[in-house]
Amino acid sequence: MEERRMEEERDRQALAWQTGVWDRISNLYWHEIDRRFAPVVENVITRAGLAPGQRALDLGTGTGTVAERAASIVGSNGQVIGVDISREMLSLAGQRVAARGLQNITFREGRAEALPAEDADFDTVLASLSLMYVIDRPAAAREIARVLRPGGHLVGAAWAGPDQCDIVRFQQTAGSFAPPPPVPGVGPGAMADPGPFLEQLAAAGIQARVETETLGFDFDDFASAWDVLAGVTTAQLAPDRREEAKRAVQAAMYPNGDGPRHFRNVTQFIIGERQATLR
Repeated sequence: MEERRMEEERDRQALAWQTGVWDRISNLYWHEIDRRFAPVVENVITRAGLAPGQRALDLGTGTGTVAERAASIVGSNGQVIGVDISREMLSLAGQRVAARGLQNITFREGRAEALPAEDADFDTVLASLSLMYVIDRPAAAREIARVLRPGGHLVGAAWAGPDQCDIVRFQQTAGSFAPPPPVPGVGPGAMADPGPFLEQLAAAGIQARVETETLGFDFDDFASAWDVLAGVTTAQLAPDRREEAKRAVQAAMYPNGDGPRHFRNVTQFIIGERQATLR
């Protein structure tokens, strides 16, 4: 009983920590990150093969870019449910769809380990760059399988490791100067090896494979890259420690001096199908 109580408390603290991070970064995501991640979104949508009239759940919807694209495809007879742990992100997502006048999207606060959705209610689950941040991936795999109809599909995206993915190398280098997060195994590069998650999906009743695509985005200089990719997450460091982190990242990512830089990011797309019988 005591061990279970301690596990629940750790989970609560981890969720609160992660929610706080996404709340703080929401406006930056809206203004700077969404447009740079657009190629990932388009690849997720293309691989999903959505059709008019279908129901899709967007896991880790963030500011709603994937949900918006999905809604335009499933049409007025379809439905998209966007789920996120961050109320700030969901607020921005609501603004996005209101500006477009979309009536077939609903946003719900929730997490991958306990999706706010009915059993077998969706044709597709979309998870664009969100699975890396899930605290309990086996539980998430079971939840994804639960909400998918037999024959339904999962399409997710996750970054490769730091040797193949510049954004991961940048963020992991900066993050190495900060205290460790309260939960291990989450963050950029956490699914560099997608094998364990494929096994967790298989155990839950989803057969999945991985496709890779080299995508990227650009920054005009180091300062702008730092502000977008590390500024928020390192803001709580002591000034001297933050400057040390900046020097380390600049040395690793800009060895030839400051200036425009293309970030080359190998992206892994996890494509799965829910089997007729759950395990």
